[in-house]
Amino acid sequence: MSDTQFLEKIKESQGIIYKLVALYANDAEEKKDLYQEILLQAWKGYASFRNDSKFSTWLYRICLNTILTQKRKTNKVDYKDSLETLSPIVQNNATQNEDASRLRLAIRQLAETDRAIISMNLDGYENAEIADLLGISNNHVAVKLHRIKQQLGNFLKQ
Repeated sequence: MSDTQFLEKIKESQGIIYKLVALYANDAEEKKDLYQEILLQAWKGYASFRNDSKFSTWLYRICLNTILTQKRKTNKVDYKDSLETLSPIVQNNATQNEDASRLRLAIRQLAETDRAIISMNLDGYENAEIADLLGISNNHVAVKLHRIKQQLGNFLKQ
């Protein structure tokens, strides 16, 4: 696979990166750093991408692994709700109404793994794909999703 193919696939899937970075980063500087680190890790791992899964699924895994690794390194949880610095494309698609904004803020209050699960669910991934990506059972994903949805409902009622 060529460098050009990699760049095309990244460009097609950059919304995944922007969305996940926005869910986990606390400020504009951290968003930039995470985005760059994800691109670096994706570039390093691209040679091993075997087309066994969709590129977007592979990239999702790279994003989550990179973000969670970086979060463990910094070991801080400080939620700042500054989402204005999102890419204009993502901003136009994802923040057009107040409900989407409230949901995103509620998702940011979830534990890291729960954020990953609900994010993938909202992106249309099947429970089996989420389970495979996170290394947990399909049944565990279903139970977690049920609890996450209840938790989000409680956050949104406030």
